[in-house]
Amino acid sequence: MKKNILISGIIILLFSVIAMGVTIYGKQEELTRTTENNYNMAFYELVDYVKNVETYIAKAEISTTPEHSAETLTNLWREANLAESYLTMLPIESQELEKTEKFLNQVSDYSYALSRKNIYNEALSEDDFKNLKELHTYSVELTNTLNQLASDIDNGRVTWKDLSNDKDVAFAQQVDNISKESFNNLEENFHEYSGLIYDGAFSEHMTNSNKKGLTGEDIDEEKARQKVEEIIGKDNITDIQSFGLSQNANIESFNFAVQTNKNESINIAITKKGGHLLYTNSNRNVDTEILQYDQVNKIGKKYLADKGFANMKETYYIKQDGIITINYAYEQDGVTMYPDLIKVKIALDDGEILGVETTGYLNNHEERDLSNIKITKEQAKERINKTLEISSEGLAVIPTKWQTEVLCYEFKGKIDGTEFLVYINAEDGIEQDILVIKNTPNGVLTM
Repeated sequence: MKKNILISGIIILLFSVIAMGVTIYGKQEELTRTTENNYNMAFYELVDYVKNVETYIAKAEISTTPEHSAETLTNLWREANLAESYLTMLPIESQELEKTEKFLNQVSDYSYALSRKNIYNEALSEDDFKNLKELHTYSVELTNTLNQLASDIDNGRVTWKDLSNDKDVAFAQQVDNISKESFNNLEENFHEYSGLIYDGAFSEHMTNSNKKGLTGEDIDEEKARQKVEEIIGKDNITDIQSFGLSQNANIESFNFAVQTNKNESINIAITKKGGHLLYTNSNRNVDTEILQYDQVNKIGKKYLADKGFANMKETYYIKQDGIITINYAYEQDGVTMYPDLIKVKIALDDGEILGVETTGYLNNHEERDLSNIKITKEQAKERINKTLEISSEGLAVIPTKWQTEVLCYEFKGKIDGTEFLVYINAEDGIEQDILVIKNTPNGVLTM
């Protein structure tokens, strides 16, 4: 009896130890996952902020007016500070990381000092621009290294445990030697654009309370349904489901889900005022890329013209998973109207229009008065950085962060392999804005 009791006690104790071990192991695994997630969050924030640092340094390199330069350098100071903060959260100790932290600290301090000069209306010196150029070169190298590491982490080739345990191995050696071709896709690591998400230049200032392009009388749901049939083609539709009126949106619209005889599902919205196409979007797999950019661009422009959107000029585009999204801006008398934006999503296998989004156009479209030009193009050229190799020039209306519009001379050019768009106010000659053009294998983006 005593022997049986002893055996039972041992068994119970054994199971208790096993259960405790499983519980402790589970908590350790949970803690490990939480820690890994925190490291991942800090790392990808670091990647984003370093990318912003590179962009702002590039803009600061060619800025010629103290007002715009001060704003750019203040943004650079903030982004460098944030990048440094997230860098310190990573469990890596190496000579390269120490150099990286020092670099970000120097960028932060230097940009702050330069911004103070600008605020007191003091122009940057040749030495200042030389220093900015050197800082930009290093920021590009740092961005490449971080993206290389991001690729290895994403593919499971390197873990944070590997990076934190082997402190004697240099940061640049912690990652696999991936092929040169992978570096061609660096810009794609910075963005998660999909479908109609990418807007292009000036897209963050597209809303307008006046809805200038929203013309016509109010329509009811039945007329909106008829508009859907007109756009998609009544013979192509097998079923239409209505989701009613969306009243709290920026633009009131009737929303529908359409099934086609090709077994495709299309979401489409028609504005209550005027019965305009607000958006249409469908998703299907595109396995082959047969058509080239020039071909689908013609398809997109013809589609817009057929739907009543005339004089649209292609600007920027993004290509992903066999689908290209092209941004079109209205053109008036040869002047590009960036606020009047329409995005068109096109399949690269057969040229099918998979999506359209007209929010920018409907918010802002109107015929502008373009007579208020008080400086010549040559005078505007004198205001831009002399090292900019100009490849094209023209006039454009751009939106501002104050929900206004400005007529500018637009100069596209290159400095040390980096492409820029520089905007000089056509009325007072102020350097209005600078954008960095990012040419990637999958599109032309602006920042």
